[in-house]
Amino acid sequence: MTEELMACTCPHHVHRNAFCKHMTAVESATEDGTPNAFPSEDDNNAELEDCDCEGLNGFPCWPCVRTGRKELPN
Repeated sequence: MTEELMACTCPHHVHRNAFCKHMTAVESATEDGTPNAFPSEDDNNAELEDCDCEGLNGFPCWPCVRTGRKELPN
């Protein structure tokens, strides 16, 4: 990969010449190579302030579901 050109050997990119999930992961990685798709502990604590589960009559709010603090009921 260079700043000008990126390629992948996965079938999606090879057969469709399309931007694939692997390329997205590389583009969104931090400088130390850590995927940026996963929230850090600091992000989870910040979202606790945005939690609105209390007003949903036992149904979890999206920040709690997304971060894994609560699960959607079946």
